[in-house]
Amino acid sequence: MAFEPTTIAPGARPEGAASSDDVPENIRAMFDTIAPTYDRANHLLSFGLDRMWWSRTARALKPILSRPDALILDLCCGTGDLTLALNKHRPALRTENSELRSAPLLAADFAPKMLALARPKFAGHNIIVFEADALNLPFPDASLDLVTFAFGFRNLADYAAGLAELYRVLGPGGEIAVLECNQPGGLIGWLYSLYFRRVLPTLGGLISGTPRAYAYLPDSVERFPRPPRMKKMIEAAGFINASWTSYTFGTAGLYRAVKP
Repeated sequence: MAFEPTTIAPGARPEGAASSDDVPENIRAMFDTIAPTYDRANHLLSFGLDRMWWSRTARALKPILSRPDALILDLCCGTGDLTLALNKHRPALRTENSELRSAPLLAADFAPKMLALARPKFAGHNIIVFEADALNLPFPDASLDLVTFAFGFRNLADYAAGLAELYRVLGPGGEIAVLECNQPGGLIGWLYSLYFRRVLPTLGGLISGTPRAYAYLPDSVERFPRPPRMKKMIEAAGFINASWTSYTFGTAGLYRAVKP
């Protein structure tokens, strides 16, 4: 049965990471290792629902995505699937007189092998991709209009520090949109936990050849705050209008909030 952790985890703690200082290199190495099979594993293990979640998230953000001048960062972009879903709602790159019309979409991750797979997908699109640490972003204060995540926020070594950094780089009225896994309750939660604990690690290990990475996935979801507590953490960071939209019976969902 699903349960709410009795304490709020400060951040991710993959196996082998004794403290928060060890987390970044541990996470980077893990994602670099599974990068070659990452897309295939995601699609198979989620039964293709990941594509629907990316598309639904992008549609929800269409009002800000459609603004030509909006500066948007897809953080922890991985191989770039959410980035491409967001890009579908960006204005055309050029007008009839060839003047630049739309600001480029920014995509960042700190796992270089994941970015190596994203770059070819971005060819021909108005997307700039670069390596960056989500806890130390290379942007001045109040410089962005929207920051998105897709299943990357729970891998941060310090959730509160991550929210503080997002607050720093967003301008007034700027938004965060965090697509994340969740552990639902009730019968759905029990079935979800059974799949996550017994089936997914085995299949993920067979597909990737790295069982440890897919054993980490259910642990990271169980450790991550549930929506009521996560919304409180977001508001404690200074954001307002924190919300959670459930996807697929609460197995995933979208957190949104605004910097006042």
